Amino acid sequence: MKVELLEVGWLTAAAALLREGDSSGEDIRLLVPAYLLESETQRILVDTGLHPALIAAPDEHYDRPDVLSLWAPEQERSVADQVDLSTLTMVILTHLHFDHAGALSLVPESVPVVVQRAEWEAGHDRAAVARNFFFPRDYTGRDVRLIDGDHDLLGDGSIQLLLTPGHTPGHQSVQVGDLVLGADVTHFASGLDDHVFPVFGDDRSRQAQSAIRLRELRDAGATVMPGHDPGVLRPGPMTAG
Repeated sequence: MKVELLEVGWLTAAAALLREGDSSGEDIRLLVPAYLLESETQRILVDTGLHPALIAAPDEHYDRPDVLSLWAPEQERSVADQVDLSTLTMVILTHLHFDHAGALSLVPESVPVVVQRAEWEAGHDRAAVARNFFFPRDYTGRDVRLIDGDHDLLGDGSIQLLLTPGHTPGHQSVQVGDLVLGADVTHFASGLDDHVFPVFGDDRSRQAQSAIRLRELRDAGATVMPGHDPGVLRPGPMTAG
């Protein structure tokens, strides 16, 4: 299975927002990744990144300037500029935040979308939407394939979906061989060890347990990719043994 990391945006936010307890007063610029998984029969996109309309008119796309003002979104190339979305066989959403599901509407409706049932249900519950800063316009009206918990996506062991909740109710990570796309279990690689998470999140205790799970995979030899760490994420081909 070939894996490629795509740069599909940048976000700049206060360190105090991204690392609870950080009093440095600094801002941190985060890379927004998506991943393309390819085999002889599959072309699967993991997350979609930012929608280009958000960059063009940030106060209009979601009509929530109070939230978006915290993030200062940027984008040089959207996922549609880098991948022929009509050739995809599937989309996996790790979770429903706007930097992961924002460009889903650019994907043809014929392409199946895989998401955890707990995440999908939270994305349609008013209180959970508000608590998790979801933007329903990213995903409403979409037919999806719902899964519950850990799941062998293709039935051959090549792609494993791992339920890793906490950051959001139904957050999932993606394992391809010894490569684990951890998404926002931790924004930074160091989070697997120090459990310093953003100040926002659905369930801090469950997020810590998910971080422990991924740390155990890392310590057993897997490469675990954090969600947005600019010191770790590098666009281009990746090794998935």
